[in-house]
Amino acid sequence: MHAFTKTYSSISRRHFVLGTAAAGATMTGLSLARSAHAAGSDVIRVGVIGCGGRGTGAAAQAMQADPGVRVVAMGDVFASRVATRRRALQGRRPKQMAVDDDHCFVGLDAYKKVIEASDVVLIANAAKFHPLQMAAAIEAGRHVFVEKPHAIDPAGIRLAAKACELAKQKKLSVVSGLQSRFHAGIRETIRRIHDGQIGDIVTIEENWLRGPYGNTTRPQGMTELEIQYGNQYRFSWLCGDDVTQTLVHNLDRATWALGETPPVRCHGLGGRSGAQNLLGDVFDHHSVVYHYANGVRLYAHCRTSLNCYNENASVVMGSKGVAVPTAGRITGENPWRFEGSAPNPYQEEHNALFQAIRSGKPISSGDHMTRSTLVAIMGQLSCYSGQQITWDAANQSDYFLPPAAEECTWDMDPPTEPDEDGVYPVCAVPGFTKNV
Repeated sequence: MHAFTKTYSSISRRHFVLGTAAAGATMTGLSLARSAHAAGSDVIRVGVIGCGGRGTGAAAQAMQADPGVRVVAMGDVFASRVATRRRALQGRRPKQMAVDDDHCFVGLDAYKKVIEASDVVLIANAAKFHPLQMAAAIEAGRHVFVEKPHAIDPAGIRLAAKACELAKQKKLSVVSGLQSRFHAGIRETIRRIHDGQIGDIVTIEENWLRGPYGNTTRPQGMTELEIQYGNQYRFSWLCGDDVTQTLVHNLDRATWALGETPPVRCHGLGGRSGAQNLLGDVFDHHSVVYHYANGVRLYAHCRTSLNCYNENASVVMGSKGVAVPTAGRITGENPWRFEGSAPNPYQEEHNALFQAIRSGKPISSGDHMTRSTLVAIMGQLSCYSGQQITWDAANQSDYFLPPAAEECTWDMDPPTEPDEDGVYPVCAVPGFTKNV
């Protein structure tokens, strides 16, 4: 089992020097938002950190969003991923792909070189590294797109929040991969909830029930650390597990519907079914109940089991009706259905980012992305510990899932190891695991 006793307070000292924020807020009187791409040029240099499917998708969407985008650097912990994804993107958009051999970076420090070469950084690798890399990019004056979750523990989300505040000071844009915020149907449904079309919110049910995510069998011909770095979704120290990794989308929609109000406390349960011994140490089912100061309760569930009922939906129940933002539908006293066009929200978030850069009017997802991620984190920690977790305790905690992001190397001992049958110990034992 992991050790759950360390704190992460040193990361802000070593990797986040807020004292430089004011000095870096302007450059020769020009907003960084206007000068962050090559002076006198329409080109916006984009770098990709994490060359999996999501990073590649984000790069393609960035190129589609703005004809002046040039992808100039790519980085990953595996050279094969960089090479494969570079070829794929060159085949799709050869005029906008400008990644030469010297700007294909490999290793755990590849992100530093990508940041140096770019004006805009797309971060879509293991979530453990998101806060550290986002902070480094913003310190360097780069606009950032960062995938969810934006951290996997309280210490990480505190670093992410500081980075977002610095971005505001530097007039840099930060856009989150919580794409529901850019979905036309969901946005309209949430607007109607806020306007009182379903009356007062009474309770919310959130479900993301699906099969296992990512590779589920043990790869051959790889070292233990290669297996773990290469299968981030299967290991809690890299992904934070499924409440933070997946259910965060649902929790973001619920928090949005509730007017960005955080819960007072939560209690959760979860574990790993004995029916399936899949690759990794993560749980395969979680349930979290969130309590709000006004009496509302949010019931949130995620599951990654084989051969079971699947559902991805948000259901907001009010005193006058029921809204389903994920379906663009309201029933009850004031029925309604979204009939308009709903462009791809993954594309829309990149359209918004590059429009903001071009206009010199930065946009920020910082407040909602850090708030919703912490809602997910407190639920995950409750499932792991079996204890009730309060918002204040989670918000003030320095707890992190070891090892610290900046301490990860290719030479370290694997954070978890399988037994002789290839089965990993479960990452936490409710009632015994200590965290917040």
